[in-house]
Amino acid sequence: MSASNGGADIEAFREAALSCPIPAAVELIGEKWAFLIVRGAFNGLHHFEEFQAGLGIARNILSDRLGRLVSGEILGRAPDASDRRKVIYSLTEKGEALLPVMIALRQWAEDWGHGEPGIVLADRRDGLPVRQICIQAQDGRELRRADLTWVSRAEAARATNKAA
Repeated sequence: MSASNGGADIEAFREAALSCPIPAAVELIGEKWAFLIVRGAFNGLHHFEEFQAGLGIARNILSDRLGRLVSGEILGRAPDASDRRKVIYSLTEKGEALLPVMIALRQWAEDWGHGEPGIVLADRRDGLPVRQICIQAQDGRELRRADLTWVSRAEAARATNKAA
């Protein structure tokens, strides 16, 4: 099934949709508060009180979403050595891997008129804003929707071996 074809092969789409990982990912992080908590974690929030004050979220909702993100292994939960009454929430490796998703969503929102904050994400080394997130071919070419197609893993492996 091609990502760019005009007519959809409904049976092929349905078969592929059954094994698509997007529904499970959306179930875990696709809700507003989950995204905002992950954004907060990327920006240095660690304690329940920081998330609550920084996001203006109700305590019961925050508690529920933190629990889901911990059970989904997006956030880790550990006792705070400096204050036994507190817990530290931090991004796991799985959570850190969401960085491109978060940046892409923010850039999309800025580009399409959903807000333009007074700050931009920049490279710590030189202070330059990061580039727009894009889809790239193996050789670095930027790809558009019309350039894409779905292939089986076996086909992709053959193409990769052939190119090597």
